[in-house]
Amino acid sequence: MYIVFLLLWIIFNGRITLEILLLGLILCGALFAFCCRFLGYSIKQDIRMLKRLPIALQYAFILIVEILKANRQVLFFIMTPRYQVEPQIVHFTSHLKSEASRVILANSITLTPGTITVGLEGSEFYVHCLDREFAEGMENSIFVELLEKMEAVE
Repeated sequence: MYIVFLLLWIIFNGRITLEILLLGLILCGALFAFCCRFLGYSIKQDIRMLKRLPIALQYAFILIVEILKANRQVLFFIMTPRYQVEPQIVHFTSHLKSEASRVILANSITLTPGTITVGLEGSEFYVHCLDREFAEGMENSIFVELLEKMEAVE
């Protein structure tokens, strides 16, 4: 977090001089100390976040790929007027432990064209799928696997 503060300080100043860098080091140190003392932040959270970073980047890449694949499939539905879509509501239970992971999964489902998370109650998901193809294997998707890996990182 300290490094993020310092990088933001340098970016917002627009130039690097010795005075700006020294003042930034002092102010960012004070801000980091404030966050640790009054906001309950700890260096352990930084370490945990850095350990999760490779999985988070992989998650983002796979999300983009899945969005592109779903866009292509929805475009096929639009361009093929004879194709009869079979919309359905899918209900599944996720074994993700944290609420943040469940919300990330729900948002990832909603970002993917053809699917919308219509309900999230505890670990129960209700997803509207444009077609049955979108509904297949949703509870065991790569998104769930990666989020479980992120939760396992201590």
